[in-house]
Amino acid sequence: MSERIPVKNISPVKVHKPDKNKHDNAYTPRSRIYVRAVTGMMENIRRFLGLWFLGVFAILPWIQYEGHQAILFDIGAQRFNIFGLTLWPQDLTLLAWILMVSAFALFFVTTFAGRVWCGFMCPQTTWTFIYVWFEEKIEGSRNKRMKLDQRKTDFDKVWRKVLKHFAWLTIALLTSITFVGYFTPIDYLLIEFFTLSSSFWATLSIIIFTVCTYGNAGWMREIMCLHICPYARFQSAMFDKDTFTVAYDNKRGEYRGPRGRKTSREQNSEKGLGDCIDCNLCVQVCPTGIDIRNGLQYECINCGACVDACNGVMEKMNYPKGLISFTSEHQLAGGTTKIFRPKLIGYAVVLVLMTALLVFEIVSRKPLAIDVIRDRNSLYRETGNGLIENVYTLKLLNKSQHSHEYKISINGLDGHKFIGATEVTVASGEILNLPVSIAIHPNKLTDTVTEFSFELSTADHLEDVRTVAAKSKFLYPNL
Repeated sequence: MSERIPVKNISPVKVHKPDKNKHDNAYTPRSRIYVRAVTGMMENIRRFLGLWFLGVFAILPWIQYEGHQAILFDIGAQRFNIFGLTLWPQDLTLLAWILMVSAFALFFVTTFAGRVWCGFMCPQTTWTFIYVWFEEKIEGSRNKRMKLDQRKTDFDKVWRKVLKHFAWLTIALLTSITFVGYFTPIDYLLIEFFTLSSSFWATLSIIIFTVCTYGNAGWMREIMCLHICPYARFQSAMFDKDTFTVAYDNKRGEYRGPRGRKTSREQNSEKGLGDCIDCNLCVQVCPTGIDIRNGLQYECINCGACVDACNGVMEKMNYPKGLISFTSEHQLAGGTTKIFRPKLIGYAVVLVLMTALLVFEIVSRKPLAIDVIRDRNSLYRETGNGLIENVYTLKLLNKSQHSHEYKISINGLDGHKFIGATEVTVASGEILNLPVSIAIHPNKLTDTVTEFSFELSTADHLEDVRTVAAKSKFLYPNL
């Protein structure tokens, strides 16, 4: 305890403040990114996945199953219909399992292949590329769009801008109606909205989501990925040196510089030039506007557009492809990528276990439930004919999509007399409160507390009888 802790004098930290008189790039407002069109394998994969995603998104609400919308998240009725499965507020544990499985699936994919969800399947990316496609078809290529924005307003500029924004709003409106159609019957919604007879909340929801889609995909674009989406911030925690990400081969590409097509790689190598010709196409096609040659950056969404652009240039220069590619840090350093590693295996094992538990929960889920509430006013009462009576309230829940008849029975209480309805009809999603009582002669009781169970079983489909039980107690302390 006599040892002194060494003390070191540290000069105060000088806080750097931006100089308003200097226009540094770090403090200038966001410049618009003009995304250049690109063709190649990655672009074809993204278009295929995007069309598949849009097709599934647009078709699912229109599918009918047993006379009702196959997928309908009816918040007003507090039930989610997914084909033959109906989820109620009592089934929120299933939602928790689904979210956990989705999270670990995202962790597994990110650890293996980086941020490919963002680049190929994220709705923000998909709709942004759709908007960029319409922008290119109406206003022209990247250079034409830049010149169009710089020139003075004329008729040609106005009609192109109006048509572009009309197309954007049309896409946003159709997207919004489809999305709201997952929460209210879409066949009625489509007609009622365009005839101005839809409900207030449905109309308001469509307007809000239309504005959000138009603003996100048309104006904000990369801002959503860079500053709003939390995934960009914590993705690095899942990366390791064997994660496949879009990367630039610095050893092969540097030093970069322009050169003629007629000069060979050997001649350029003798001049100290690498394979990168510094064409900047990888920057021009990037939807977030980054330069992948600066290394891995959190702004990169792994869309692979720069891979296609660079491979096209390498092909024209008769150089080997892969200067920019999906690769790992170990592979760039000259080593080999370890596919099967503890981190990835751990995510895979947890994902498989959680998926199995989710499937088990769904398969073992019973579409009916019973809950028993004892009368709190009295433990028991004696009837005029000397019987001991206990009063209960049964809560019967029908979780199926149709009304059913149920039969109530008692198990574990010999010699009892059941007072109340033994067969009831419960509508779909209804919680029926049924007061009943059980009477028994004191000679039939051997304990002050006798455990028994109420059993509820379907009475209208004998070939598929389902039974659930709820335990309760019969009380008579005067034995």
